[in-house]
Amino acid sequence: MLQLLMALAFSAAPLTLYVPPVRSLSLFVEAMEAVCRDCGPYSHGAVARFRLGFSRVLAGLARALR
Repeated sequence: MLQLLMALAFSAAPLTLYVPPVRSLSLFVEAMEAVCRDCGPYSHGAVARFRLGFSRVLAGLARALR
């Protein structure tokens, strides 16, 4: 079990090179918040249509599995 844990830890270590430092994340988060804030009114209708379509697909599947 210890060997598995060590293998997992050392295989994940190179992935930490792809994560930016915390001081860079604040600018990225701020930019993403601005994008979400600007796109909010437009995406509301798309989300509603997606939920309606998804519920129809699930209802069709439930009806087919009876």
